[in-house]
Amino acid sequence: MATILYFGDCNPKSTAAQRAEALKRLGHHVIQHSPFDTIADLVGPMGSYRWFVAFHYRTGYRFMQSKVGHWLRTILANTPKPDLIWVDSGELFGVGCLKVLKNVGCPVVLYNVDDPTGQRDGHRFDSLLPALSLYDLVVVVRRETEVECQTLGAPQVRRVLRSYDEIAHKPFPRPTAVPAAYRSDVVFIGTWMPNEKRDEFMLELLRQGVPLAIWGSRWEKSPHWKELQVAYRGGALGGRDYVAAIQGAKICLGLLSKGNRDLHTQRSLEVPYAGGLLCAERTEEHQQIYDEGREAVFWSDAAECARVCHELLRNDELRESIRRAGAQKVRELGVGHEDLGRLVLSEFQLN
Repeated sequence: MATILYFGDCNPKSTAAQRAEALKRLGHHVIQHSPFDTIADLVGPMGSYRWFVAFHYRTGYRFMQSKVGHWLRTILANTPKPDLIWVDSGELFGVGCLKVLKNVGCPVVLYNVDDPTGQRDGHRFDSLLPALSLYDLVVVVRRETEVECQTLGAPQVRRVLRSYDEIAHKPFPRPTAVPAAYRSDVVFIGTWMPNEKRDEFMLELLRQGVPLAIWGSRWEKSPHWKELQVAYRGGALGGRDYVAAIQGAKICLGLLSKGNRDLHTQRSLEVPYAGGLLCAERTEEHQQIYDEGREAVFWSDAAECARVCHELLRNDELRESIRRAGAQKVRELGVGHEDLGRLVLSEFQLN
């Protein structure tokens, strides 16, 4: 059993917290700390919490580095020496913070599911990027990030697929156990984002007669809100409600974040594992993961997506066949959070 000092979002519905729980299920002793939980304690006279967070996000957390470093030293002074330090996301930890962690004398790992070397998030990762060379292992989820982290000096970079959680995303034992409120024909679960044109895509599906259900936050900010409101079911989902909305739908849509240079997303793995049929944007990575038309279905634009949805809604047998094959394939891939934990720890012979 390894002792792991884990820095990441502790919200039980977050994927970071799910990864920490997966490490515990593997039998390891995990000591968790959430870096962002410290921000509220640092607001003080600087104004509202929202303003404070926005300011530091836009300035790459560079003005927080001394306080974060002090926080880390306090934690380390009161923690037994771990066998490994796992940093999830890592935008708050600059070079000085990494030097504090490296002084512990154990491997330090960064896992980042975002696009820290991309452009979508502005200066969010400005403190992280110079610190990449100090990590013993950097784990990322896209080819471009892998290459760019290597260019920035990361000594060892490992690219992986995103992962589902074996417990949090486990399907209900029977479809009839899914609450009626979460059942639908075609569902999209995700946030409205400016410049991503998700609202225009959903609007076109509605115009094509697709019986659509939308779950997620910020949709009321869309300029097409009045037309989309008829399909809107409610805000962001988590926990068993999230699984219910996936398993309770006949078809689950998977859209990419163009700003994040995605070719697959968390939904690409979570949907089939949770008992849903994945209907996602056609990409090289999606086609590598699933056999198109047998384990998942893909599309290139809204018109093709609408056509695929109508065809599947008319064919219960085909729809169920694809759903079952996708569920089997995602399990064969070995891309659960526990699988990820085993992979990372094996790099340091800690399994």
